[in-house]
Amino acid sequence: MSTTYVALLRGINVGGRNKVRMADLAAAFRAHGLADVRTYIASGNVLFSSDEPDRATLSCDVEALLSREFGLDTVVALRSQEELRRIVAEAPAGFGTAPRDQLCDVLFLLPPLTPGDVLAQLSLREGVDEAAAGTDVVYFGRLAARRNQSRLSRIMSLPLYRHLTIRSWGTTTRLLALLEV
Repeated sequence: MSTTYVALLRGINVGGRNKVRMADLAAAFRAHGLADVRTYIASGNVLFSSDEPDRATLSCDVEALLSREFGLDTVVALRSQEELRRIVAEAPAGFGTAPRDQLCDVLFLLPPLTPGDVLAQLSLREGVDEAAAGTDVVYFGRLAARRNQSRLSRIMSLPLYRHLTIRSWGTTTRLLALLEV
C-alpha cells in the first residue's frame, strides 16, 4: 500500500549553501523509484508516494540518495499526509491566523528529539515569542513588529538544532493543501 509523504530536507538552498535545483531533486527521487514526485519552493520540500512500509528505512534511503546524488550530508523529516493534517489541526488556537501581526513557524523534530527537549532549551523573549508543544513538532510564534527581538534565531546555536527543520506556517499549510490534491 502506498503512503503519501512530504520530505522536509534540512538546509537545502539556505544562505547560498547546499544548492540543489528542484527539478534535479525531483528527477533523483523518481529515479530512486518514488512516485508522484513534486517539489514546492526551493527550500527542500518534496512530496512523493512510496510503498516502503518502514519509515526509518525510507528516511535512510532518502538521506543516502541525497548524499550519493548531490553530495549532501543532511537529515530528512518525513511526515505522512495524515501526520501533516494532524499537525495543522492541532496547532494552538489562533496560530497563523494573523500573519501581519504574528510570524508563525513549525519546528519539525527528528528522533530522538521531543517537544519537551526543545521547550526546555528555548529561551523565549517575553511579550515577543510564544512556543507550544505538538506531536513531534513545536509551534513557534513571534510578534511581527518585534521580530528582530525574537530569540528564534538563537536555536541555531543549540546542539538540538541538528535534529529539527523549520517551516513557516504558510509553507506548512500549503504543503498539506498540495498533499490533499
